[in-house]
Amino acid sequence: MKKVFIFTVFLILTVSLFLLTGCADNTSNNTSENNTINKTTNTSQNTTKTSSSEKEVNYEENAIKQMAMPNEGDTIAIFHIKNFGDVKVKFFPEIAPKAVENFTTHAKNGYYNGLTFHRVIEDFMIQGGDPEGKGTGGKSIWGEGFGVELDDSLVPYRGALCMAMSSLPNSIGSQFFIVQANYSQDMENMLKSYNYPEGLLNQYKKYGGYLSLYNQYTVFGQVYEGMEVVDNIVKIDKTMSSSGELSVPVEDVIIESIEVSTYNAQQ
Repeated sequence: MKKVFIFTVFLILTVSLFLLTGCADNTSNNTSENNTINKTTNTSQNTTKTSSSEKEVNYEENAIKQMAMPNEGDTIAIFHIKNFGDVKVKFFPEIAPKAVENFTTHAKNGYYNGLTFHRVIEDFMIQGGDPEGKGTGGKSIWGEGFGVELDDSLVPYRGALCMAMSSLPNSIGSQFFIVQANYSQDMENMLKSYNYPEGLLNQYKKYGGYLSLYNQYTVFGQVYEGMEVVDNIVKIDKTMSSSGELSVPVEDVIIESIEVSTYNAQQ
């Protein structure tokens, strides 16, 4: 009975992500908790994907790279979140160049200043970047949406910075989310039943995350400092959204600014 409940929650959250991406078409851009637990790639998106068979994927090596500290001189961003503190992220421009350019340009231009994390779900993610604050707004720097950039080497582990989107083609705009979910034994058992690769599951044990989003949503960055801030955010009081989801912060979680700079290990 417990597993059925977990699967239901897992499915609902995945679908809601898929619905909640603020785009110009006014379609809700949600990181879907209901995004189906299987690993079917969303073919309705214009997808850039580096393809490799499961046998060729070294999940451990890739995870170590994803979780590593930035290199000297790498571009980083620092989220200054009012009343909570700072979250620092690094980027993967070689894999998701459009997402990185879109996000960093918006950040430099002050687009995200004063916006909120409008959708907050413990053991899932925090989502922001919508000027309307409802999950239905926001545009890319090009004024139109763009497609996902997928690669087997990047996984929505805990701390992954991803672009939100809707179910429509080329629907990525300005909204993003940070995966907060920790490892769960029950979730691992559920993933095993859907034949997720053992190598991937081994890394999930180490790093946590939300694997039903793997190869579904663009992972373009990774938190390397400040996950305790994200954990504090998901614990705040929330109320129901219009869709009946307990995800709307009672008090606004405000992004004062996102500072883009160059990583210096001495600072």
